[in-house]
This record gives sequence, C-alpha cells and structure tokens, in this order.
Amino acid sequence: MLLRMLVIALAAGALLSSPPAQAERKISLTSVNVNLPYGALKFPGGHEADATNRNCLICHSAGMVLNQPVLSRPQWQAEVDKMRAAYKAPIDAKDVGAIVDYLVSIKS
Repeated sequence: MLLRMLVIALAAGALLSSPPAQAERKISLTSVNVNLPYGALKFPGGHEADATNRNCLICHSAGMVLNQPVLSRPQWQAEVDKMRAAYKAPIDAKDVGAIVDYLVSIKS
C-alpha cells in the first residue's frame, strides 16, 4: 500500500511539474559597475602614516577616518583597542602606538 502511494505521488509530481515551462526561464547575467566614493586613497603624512595606511585601510577608507570628530589620545586609543578586540581587526600590536600617535596628530 505504501509503495503504491509513493508511486502515485511521484507520478503526480512528474505530471504537475512543467519541464518545458522551466526551460523557458533563462538566466541572464550582466556586468555591473560599482562607483565607490572617492577621496583620499591613503592617509597623508608620508612615513608617519605608514602604520595607519598598512592597518586601517583594510576596513576603512582614509576619507571616513579623516572625517571623524576630534578625539583625545585616550579616546583614539580606545577606538584602536576596540577595532582589535571587538572587531578582530588584524592590527599588528607593534603598530598600535604609531596609529594612535598619527590619529592624535591629525585629529586633535
């Protein structure tokens, strides 16, 4: 009895599905261009900005960081620590001091 119901269910499924209708649906792929905001591609300052360029540009644009409000040294330190701890930013521990120094120098 169970086998007979299974055969009937499979046959009904085969009859109700419409392979020709599915074949008519064609997928069309198109190329898409994305225009990202432009601005500073790197942090200004030459050698002083190296650690910031090396670590922060992985996730942030320079423009986004440069448009942040003025923060004190402890606030910038807390931001960098948060990026490392909460967001798991791959910031090399030896670069933390240089990044904080740089951010304080341009945004204080």
